[in-house]
Amino acid sequence: MSTNERADACPTSSGSPSHLGDSDIESDTPTKSSQKQLTVTFRNLTVTANGTDLHYGDTVASAINPVSLFPWRKQSAPEKFILHNVTGQLRPGEMLLVLGRPGAGCTSLLRMIANERNSFPLIKGDVNFGCANHQEAATFRQQMLFNSEDDIHFPNLTVSQTLDFALRNKASKNRQAKSSSDNDSIVKKEDILEQLGIPHTENTLVGNEFVRGVSGGERKRVSIAEMLAGQAPVQCWDNATRGLDASTALDLGRVLRRTAREQQKSIAASFYQTGNALYEQFDKILVLCEGRTIYYGPRNCAKGYFEEMGFVCPPGGAVADFLTAVPVRTERIIRPGFEDKVPNTAEEFESRYYQSPIWKAAEKNMVDCSTLEYEVSNLRDAIARERERYPLLRNTPSIYSTSLIQQIRACTRRSFQIMWGDRWSLAIMAVSAFIQALVCGSLFYNLSNTSGSVFLRPGVLFFGILYFGLQSLAETTASFAGRPILSRQKRFAFYRPTAYCIALVLVDIPVYMAQVTLFSIVLYFMAHLQYEASKFFTYWIVLNVTVFCFASEFRAIGALFKQFGNASKVSGFIIMIMMVCAGYLIPFTSIHVWFRWIFYINPAAYAFESLMANEWSGLRLECRSPQFVPYGAEYTNDSYRSCTVPGSQGSIIPGESYISAQYNHSPSHIWRGFGIIIAFWAFFIFLTILGFQREYDSGGSRLIFKRDSHTSVDSRSSDEEKRGDNPASQPGLKGPPVEDTAASAHQSTLTWKNLNYHVRHEGAEKQLLHEVCGFVKPGHLLALMGTSGAGKTTLMDVLAQRKYVGRIEGSIHVDGVIQDLNFQRTTGYCEQNDVHEPTTTVREALVFSARLRQDHDIPDQDKLDYVDHIIDLLELQDIQDAIVGVPGAGLSIEQRKRLTLGVELVAKPKLLFLDEPTSGLDGQSAYNIVRFMRKLASGGQAIVCTIHQPSATLFNSFDSLLLLARGGRTTYFGEMGQDSAILLDYFARNGAPCGQDVNPAEHIIDVVQGRKGPSQDWTQTWLQSPERARALSELDRLDRSSHSPQDQEQKPPLKTFATPLLHQMKIVTVRQSIALWRNPDYVWNKILLHVIQALFSGFTFWKVGNSVFDLQLRLFAIFNFVFVAPGVINQLQPLFIHNRDIFETREKKANTYHWFAFVFAQCVAEIPWLIVCGTLYFVCSYFSSGFPLASSVSGQIYLQMILYEFLYTSIGQAIATYAPNEFFASLMNPIIIGAGLISFCGIVIPYSQITAFWRYWIYWLDPFTYLVGGLLTQLLWDVKIECKPNELTTIPIPNGSTCGAYMSSFLAENAGYVVDPNSMTACEYCPYKYGSEYAKTLNLNEKYYGWRDVGITFLFCISSYAMVIIMMKLRTKATKGATE
Repeated sequence: MSTNERADACPTSSGSPSHLGDSDIESDTPTKSSQKQLTVTFRNLTVTANGTDLHYGDTVASAINPVSLFPWRKQSAPEKFILHNVTGQLRPGEMLLVLGRPGAGCTSLLRMIANERNSFPLIKGDVNFGCANHQEAATFRQQMLFNSEDDIHFPNLTVSQTLDFALRNKASKNRQAKSSSDNDSIVKKEDILEQLGIPHTENTLVGNEFVRGVSGGERKRVSIAEMLAGQAPVQCWDNATRGLDASTALDLGRVLRRTAREQQKSIAASFYQTGNALYEQFDKILVLCEGRTIYYGPRNCAKGYFEEMGFVCPPGGAVADFLTAVPVRTERIIRPGFEDKVPNTAEEFESRYYQSPIWKAAEKNMVDCSTLEYEVSNLRDAIARERERYPLLRNTPSIYSTSLIQQIRACTRRSFQIMWGDRWSLAIMAVSAFIQALVCGSLFYNLSNTSGSVFLRPGVLFFGILYFGLQSLAETTASFAGRPILSRQKRFAFYRPTAYCIALVLVDIPVYMAQVTLFSIVLYFMAHLQYEASKFFTYWIVLNVTVFCFASEFRAIGALFKQFGNASKVSGFIIMIMMVCAGYLIPFTSIHVWFRWIFYINPAAYAFESLMANEWSGLRLECRSPQFVPYGAEYTNDSYRSCTVPGSQGSIIPGESYISAQYNHSPSHIWRGFGIIIAFWAFFIFLTILGFQREYDSGGSRLIFKRDSHTSVDSRSSDEEKRGDNPASQPGLKGPPVEDTAASAHQSTLTWKNLNYHVRHEGAEKQLLHEVCGFVKPGHLLALMGTSGAGKTTLMDVLAQRKYVGRIEGSIHVDGVIQDLNFQRTTGYCEQNDVHEPTTTVREALVFSARLRQDHDIPDQDKLDYVDHIIDLLELQDIQDAIVGVPGAGLSIEQRKRLTLGVELVAKPKLLFLDEPTSGLDGQSAYNIVRFMRKLASGGQAIVCTIHQPSATLFNSFDSLLLLARGGRTTYFGEMGQDSAILLDYFARNGAPCGQDVNPAEHIIDVVQGRKGPSQDWTQTWLQSPERARALSELDRLDRSSHSPQDQEQKPPLKTFATPLLHQMKIVTVRQSIALWRNPDYVWNKILLHVIQALFSGFTFWKVGNSVFDLQLRLFAIFNFVFVAPGVINQLQPLFIHNRDIFETREKKANTYHWFAFVFAQCVAEIPWLIVCGTLYFVCSYFSSGFPLASSVSGQIYLQMILYEFLYTSIGQAIATYAPNEFFASLMNPIIIGAGLISFCGIVIPYSQITAFWRYWIYWLDPFTYLVGGLLTQLLWDVKIECKPNELTTIPIPNGSTCGAYMSSFLAENAGYVVDPNSMTACEYCPYKYGSEYAKTLNLNEKYYGWRDVGITFLFCISSYAMVIIMMKLRTKATKGATE
């Protein structure tokens, strides 16, 4: 239905509404179309939430506050309305525009129309879809789609791949179509890309804030394309025009208009800064104020309704802005004589509306839901026809458009594409497997068929399990990476979580199989395990399914937890339990009875048993010294010698007997274990599916304040949209005069000439800017405009020295000279993405910037006073103690914009760059921002600003304009004049005059794009224009006049940073310490991981005795402490990388502080918690294990434990510093910790048996060598050994000799003792008499080695922290400057 076909007349207080009703009924008479159609009707819809006035952020202390354990003690908060008695109807072919200030309830209403109700605690009223209520409509929920404001995509996928995936899962195809599925999706994809004007981005990465990809506007259009691919009959669009220029936003409106008209879709949208052309695309308007309806009716009646009430719409102003401004006293204009007649509160507006003829007409025209049974019937028939393509779907009540097999196929294809997009992580997995196998194979090189290999073969078999277990921890990290995307696409009904999980498993198989194959071939044959094809392939297949099982296990852990910290804690604890109870460190029969059940639910235990049984079955080893005792020149008769290996028979060690006696393993269990591992694998896949079925939405947005604040704010709205100030009482700009802010610092002139920027793209050089010239003078406000992808942000980055890659040509001058070291720190840059430390408050963020970016000579009190000045200026008083937070729990978009601006202003910049400061804001908030910039410019500030969708009022606030066409080419630069007169005259003289009441910003964009006016090359027109010549002449004059000797004498000294390094280190460290204090999940997960692992270790090695096996238990109890590292590192690295990205994205580019200060703060802030964790581990494990209480022993071990906390933390930070992402870092951990540290420390393989190539250098360079020495030496040295009966070796002795006499020569040179030296029948020999003898087998040859190794560990801690610094230095790149 055309918008012009709507009512020809609007009902008034004196007129009948019947005209409107007749027109609408005639136009909208229901027809039983075969298309999918749905009418959405909502009556008396009320949504409420608990209206707590304040929400406080958690801290480490508050997380364990006993009061929080008793929720019934908390006072119940009063209910507050999100929506109140909202009534309306959206018919097929109609478009409904929902308007309101932030917090009015627009997003909540859209979610209700899309039947997304889970995040709302209490809903009253009816919402019907056709004749179906919301519960019945859940059976076809994929037919109602909600497009959120956020643009979240897999950054490593291209635009084409992202859209292909949506089409394969949602596109409707006729069963009789001849084209293939792939060809059909290609046609539709190209059509959608063409409609949205982004076909050129097809093979470009989508990207995000940290991955370079398409522009912000183009990324928004990717989200729109994904939504359009769904082809749902009900579509809800939440601020879908954010980041789009006015012309592109209008294109979207026209696409939606055409979709609604031609396909009879029911479309509801909520847009900010809606231009009149976009506004006119809609049929109905619904205006909300504080959740109440103040208008619902035809679009062409809305303006007149409020004008009749007494309000005045400014000439040429946006009607949508007028509608949202009428309830706001400081923004509305009242017709003289109506001051006492207009309503003032939301309740009064609502009451006035429900008494109006507009409401009566709207209510009359609403179709009774009971008459719409045919819509639901037709919809179900259409869905059934779509599913006839898939036999498995024909008779199943599925909400999905494709079969499970099709979904799995699409998800699998996308998973491979994501993996290929992150090729570095894929490569590191293969390289890691090869290096690990090579290192391990060289350690266990060419194992002999003698007793010398009897203790090494279990080690080489266990090593593969250990390595791949540690590597699989990365799956916990990876499971959180795409979770928001999974949640959204699950709501879109693109695929079942089951399909997603199965796809991940299918991707696991070739990826991990390739790794295991490479690992197995290298390790198996280097170690000289049994050279039989059957045994090799059994080893290969068992290790494969074990790795598949591990990957699914840790992915399931990630899926089952909402917070990464908890998942990391559990995964770290489980990997430790699995390895300790696998049967290698502690054989099954030696595990304490209270933990023996763990063996039966441990897939690592079954894997180890299968591998051991496979390798040892049929193996016969010859027992030789030192296992064949006694040995020496006097002992030549083997009849009087015995083998110390369990299960040996004379001088032969049968493999089956050995593994039965030592490990309780049986060759018959090879395939039993294999089957159980597969069962575990299936079970973990099932758990993953259950985990991903859960919803992860936060449920609403709210402000969060720090604990010690006493701020009281109106938190009326828990609406999921970004909450703004109360629209009925928002004040105007307050505080000190803005001009004082700009005048407080020396202002500069910025000029640029013949600017070109080239980057490498797909192997070729691509030019993004072409010969761009321009300038901005103090007191001037320059607008950068152009279509999305024209290069506005690129130009801004080049001017502000924010580019690290590419080649820049041309000149950029500040006050007539080339940009110097002071430039970045003395300019303010407000980026399009508002990146802030999430745990800081608004005031703390401003103070942090002021203290580090203002000159160090300025007194601190003056800086704080200036911060107060900016807080008043930006109206941040009420939220100055609010925590920045994250989307859904923190500042709104508009509040973040103001904070970003404030962070730059407190630095007193000479130049100010703002990249789309009004993007995502409603019209009035955008006006406030631009009005504020205008005042800054009036005070002498030079401002460069990119802007999208400006209204005529906003646009006329700028002094000059630089207009770019696609490709970074200039189409206009110069002054705009009063009401844009100069600008419009230029276009009029060149054949493109602007009509009356047309927004000049929209007009010039349309003209340059060829949508209006003559078809010509506007870039060439500009190059030949006199305006360009005058602009270049003025540019040259500014360069000459600005470059004066007096100015050079007054220039401040050159320095990269405003404050000394020591001051930076102090300020940044304090901020990071506060950030950790306000991150209780991270801190408590770290602490609990230590406590739980320590308790488990203490009870596993409960009261260790003095037998030979107890010596090994002492060793393993210490070695078990090593396994605290993987879980903690996996939790630490994502936080470190997140902080690093914030630093590199914003603070480093502004030269806020040195990279060394960042590294120093990250390391030092962790120290108190590392000491707490190390102390708790010591207390919980040391004494329960029965270790010595003497301070000389316990004190040394405690100190070494603390040093280990520092050691592994710094190693994890060093890895994270250079890693491109969290997943890559988690893959690097097994290489560094497994191949580089654990393998060579003398525990996995004793020092004497390490291959000579490694023994003489890497053993001594391994910090874990000294870690183990410092922990173990004192625990072993003075222990007097008492062998248990099963540990004694019975040695027959010659007739007439006593045991002591026969063994005297042997015992004089070797360790051990005999139980009864006087025995004349046989000797019972114990291999060790003192723990020092066992320690020497570990190359701990003297007691003082313990303290020596503590000292060396301390030196390694220093060197590993130095490695963090070196990695950050290598990562840090200088920004690109222009080359003249």
